Amino acid sequence: MRGWPASLAEGPVGLRPLRLRDASMWRDVRIRNAEWLRPWEPTNPETPLFRSGVGPYLGMVQTMRREARQGLALPWVVTYDGDFAGQLTIGAIVWGSARSAQVGYWVDKTVAGRGVMPTAVALAVDHCFFNVGLHRVEANIRPENTASRRVVEKLGFREEGVRRRHLHIDGAWRDHICYALTAEDVPGGLVSRWRASARQAFPR
Repeated sequence: MRGWPASLAEGPVGLRPLRLRDASMWRDVRIRNAEWLRPWEPTNPETPLFRSGVGPYLGMVQTMRREARQGLALPWVVTYDGDFAGQLTIGAIVWGSARSAQVGYWVDKTVAGRGVMPTAVALAVDHCFFNVGLHRVEANIRPENTASRRVVEKLGFREEGVRRRHLHIDGAWRDHICYALTAEDVPGGLVSRWRASARQAFPR
């Protein structure tokens, strides 16, 4: 796929492809953030994400790498000051006349509130629009997940309505609010639009 693999950065925030050697760090961060993330995680009993082993991570990396080779996903690790801080995946990529995708993400609670995820999403969206060749990126978020909704609202994603019982989350089918951006919405790039407000809100 054009534009992949790719490593991106804006200030202390970075995106880089998943690596097998991240397994131990991924496991530690996931276990430490289990309660923080559980209400928002897709239910997948076949590969529980919070057990102590690294098996789920290794399986995920293999799946994500295969999907990346097929042009169906861009799976990144989010870093903050070089340290593992979460994940961001551009997935469900559709080509042809749609050229659309969905973004999903999670962040370590210890760095939440520092502008890490808005910056990471802005980097990923710009890369999708200007390097990969996508036209539309969606974020589908549970109404109750105010922190995640703030991420896309800060970036100017457009709210487009509710998708009823969209995903199986935390044991039940949950409604999600659909947010979206198209390439026409950010002709000068999402990073540049976010940069000015981020410098004011998150001075270093």
